[in-house]
Amino acid sequence: MARQRPNILVTGTPGTGKTTMSSVLAEETQLRHINIGDLVKEKSLHDGWDDELDCYVINEDLVCDELEDMMEQGGNIVDYHGCDFFPERWFDLVVVLQTDNTVLYDRLAQRGYSGSKLSNNVECEIFQTLLEEAKESYPEDIVRPLKSDSIEDISANLTSLTDWVRRWQPSTESARCSSA
Repeated sequence: MARQRPNILVTGTPGTGKTTMSSVLAEETQLRHINIGDLVKEKSLHDGWDDELDCYVINEDLVCDELEDMMEQGGNIVDYHGCDFFPERWFDLVVVLQTDNTVLYDRLAQRGYSGSKLSNNVECEIFQTLLEEAKESYPEDIVRPLKSDSIEDISANLTSLTDWVRRWQPSTESARCSSA
């Protein structure tokens, strides 16, 4: 049976506005916002803490197992800074938020990022690592890079994505994937 509501992945380097965008978009469209970082903490879907990177080491298999039923039902906005381990069949749209390096640096510094954690994330954005990962993991026609430097960018993105959700129709492709 085909999903009646779309699934969207919102990805990008930390600090690009994924959670802000996902929260407001979920409110506007009545889709469910799933913040993977929060889910990993709440359900202990990790293999421990990485002191060097100052974060949990997520167990991708446990995360996918936890999400499987929700994703089959549809109506989800998944918010995470990685995208290559989620099954391709789950998503109808993959949004990659991108932020100017100086804006990103300031946002991450305000969050308390420093040293290698700060420089690694800024480098990730400079080299468009997440955009490349998304293009390698999903059909290119569903990958949408969006600028996320300012409130105006976020507002324009929300309008565009809300319109996309309202126009979305179940496809024969999603019907075929859901029944497989």
